[in-house]
Amino acid sequence: MQATRVRFVYFLEWAAAAIVVVAVVSLGSSVAREIRTVNAVTPVIAGDSRPDPPVPVGVPPRAVSVPILLLPGGLVARVGDRLDAVAPRLAGAAEVRPQSIELAPTGERLTRFYEYGGVRFVLVFEPFEQDDEPRVAAIYLQ
Repeated sequence: MQATRVRFVYFLEWAAAAIVVVAVVSLGSSVAREIRTVNAVTPVIAGDSRPDPPVPVGVPPRAVSVPILLLPGGLVARVGDRLDAVAPRLAGAAEVRPQSIELAPTGERLTRFYEYGGVRFVLVFEPFEQDDEPRVAAIYLQ
């Protein structure tokens, strides 16, 4: 009888250990599945986004488009700033290449290439609407 009780206790211990192992494996599997799958924070529909505007002539192929330009000395330029507001701020910047002028759907697109404080950048000016004044349409860092 004592031998049967000992065997039964060993069987219960092994069964409990097996249940714990199965529980740990299933919990680990659930955690791994949640980590591997990524849920979209904001659903994106392909037709919702506007295509990127074409890159102006002369902009280097590795240039990066940014919405705001922060330069040494507190110089700031943002997409949407007017040309007559940005030009005085860039008086100390050196133009490294001649500007280029293209025809855009709303008027002339003016592309200027600058260097200021060791930073090379390109500003693209064009009117956002017909008969509007030129504004910063794009900023590219080289």
